[in-house]
Order: sequence, then structure tokens, then C-alpha cells
Amino acid sequence: MPVQSTNSASDLIRIGIVGGTGYTGAELLRILARHPRAAISVITSRSESGLSVAELFPHLRGHIDLRFTEPDSGALADCDLVFFATPNGTAMRSAPELLERGVRVIDLAADFRLRDPAVWEHWYGMPHHCPELLAEAVYGLPELNRAAVRTARLVANPGCYPTAVTLGFLPLLEARAIDPSWLVADAKSGASGAGRKVTTGLLMAEIGESFKAYSVTGHRHAPEIAQNLMQFSGVEVNLTFVPHLVPMIRGIEATLYARLADPAVDLERLYAERYAGEAFIDLMPGGHPDTRSVRGANLCRIAVARQGDTGVVVVQSVIDNLVKGAAGQAVQNMNLMFGLDESMGLESLALLP
Repeated sequence: MPVQSTNSASDLIRIGIVGGTGYTGAELLRILARHPRAAISVITSRSESGLSVAELFPHLRGHIDLRFTEPDSGALADCDLVFFATPNGTAMRSAPELLERGVRVIDLAADFRLRDPAVWEHWYGMPHHCPELLAEAVYGLPELNRAAVRTARLVANPGCYPTAVTLGFLPLLEARAIDPSWLVADAKSGASGAGRKVTTGLLMAEIGESFKAYSVTGHRHAPEIAQNLMQFSGVEVNLTFVPHLVPMIRGIEATLYARLADPAVDLERLYAERYAGEAFIDLMPGGHPDTRSVRGANLCRIAVARQGDTGVVVVQSVIDNLVKGAAGQAVQNMNLMFGLDESMGLESLALLP
């Protein structure tokens, strides 16, 4: 049986979820179902309207007694916070009205991640519906923007690849310890990163016992990563980013390469000092983090090493793309926005095997 909250109704955060039928939405529901301060009021889906959540997601039976409904701005406006777990281009059409009515918004898609509307249009193939909000939106990577998230009314939840890559490179760039003109991110993702849809190229019979790169000429997460890295390097960065699809369901592994500007830098100390006190960063000195060690957990595991006497530093960064790369990070942002302990509802350990 689910644990019953002892909080009064006035203590609970009334939550709406738009688009709760995908993998990210399912993960958000799983986390919020056990969150002691969350009260899910409405879950919308045009395609599954009228269907009970438990019927679509049997693992939530006994924990969420709601049905999917058609999107209703009135019902969403009665919430304290609305999560958008929708395709790119959806949140930007609804967020302005909700914000005007005093509702806070966390978008798990890319609508508010990029500052330049022209860059958005180039990579996402549509004009931005509310470019006036791009400057206000807070990029929701707490390890970068914790103070700003606390006071935000609109949070752009980061992409999964950008989370792993940014957290991996961040200490080196902040300390000016590497050459920003030569950065390489070789990243791999499980199939759930592409969403919950029927696509031949994502069937396990198609990707099993295989491994391939994709979007080699340019991936839409590249400008998001570059935007993050330039914020902390203070100069233009030259990033080569190549994503790969691997035959697993969850997880991202990013192997990052850079040239050291200071060969004498103490890499492990640099990372330990930058991430001291971070609940969701686990440094593994001399280790080799693997994706299964973070599966189901809101955690980024990082190892950093120098490769012989080449002057090249190698960083390994792993996350669960659906948790720290999406829904878990969104709840981490929610906790900050409502003055809660940042770890609340996110204490789950990784699953093994």
C-alpha cells in the first residue's frame, strides 16, 4: 500500500501534468506518487483522455487514482505548478497564460532552453511562440543555477545529453584548466531517450546487438550544451558532439575529452571542490562509472583522469536519461522552487541488476 502523507491539504503542492503518457511522463508520475508534498490534481492527454492512469501504467496501481483528461486551461490554472512532459513546441503555446494566472511552469521539453529564438527556429523547425519569455526562463540545472531556480516562475528543464556533458566539463571550464577551443563529447544513450513511440529504428530487434552514431552532422542538443559551456568559460567554445544509440533501455554515458591548459592541475581536487555538498553528484576517483549504477536514481556519477603524458583529460559522466536527465531533475527543480529540501522524493537508490 502507498505511504499516506501526514501533510494537510494546504501543505501540498497542487500539480498538473500536461502530456503524461510518454516515458518521461511515466517517470514523473512514479517519482511524484511517493513525494510527501506533491498532490497530482490533473494529468492531460488528448490521445488517452478518459483512460485511468493505472490502466496505462500498471506499476502505478494503488498509487495514483486519476484519469487522463483533455487539456483544460481552467483546471491547469487551479494548480500551483504545471509540468509539461510534451513534444517540443507545446509548452510555449500554453505557458504564457498559465504564468499570467500565477501558475509556475517546468517544461521538460526544449521550448525555453535556448536564449536566441533564431537558433531555436533553426534547430526545431518552427518559430518560437513567445520569445519574450526566453530571457526570463531559468535553465534548470541546479548545480549551475540553484539560486535562480529558487525564485523562478518558469524553468527550462535541461536535456539529457546536455546534463551529462555540462556537469562533466563544468569544473574544468570554470577553472580555465582546459582549452575551450578543443572539446569533444562522445555520448551514448539508451532507446528511451527517443521517447515512447513506434519507430522501426528503435525496435529492440533493430537496435539489439548493434551500436551506431547518429546526427553526426549536428544534433539539436549541441547548441544547448555550447550555451551552457560558454556561460562558464566566458569565451566561445568549439565543441564536437556526437551522440550514439546503444542497445539498452535507460542511461547516458558521456566520454569527454579536452586538452589541459595547465598540466599541473590537480584534477580530482578540482572536481571535489566544485561539487562539494552536491547531493546528486558522485565522484569516483580512479573509477569507471557505468550506466546501470545510476539506473532509476537522480544521480550523475563522474570520473576524471589524465591520459598518460599527452595533456589530454578524459571525463566519464553517467546519468539515467529519464531521471537526472529529465523527470528527477524536474522534481529537484520543483523542490527548490517551493523551498523544500532539494532531495525530497528523490532518495531512491539505483536498481541493480
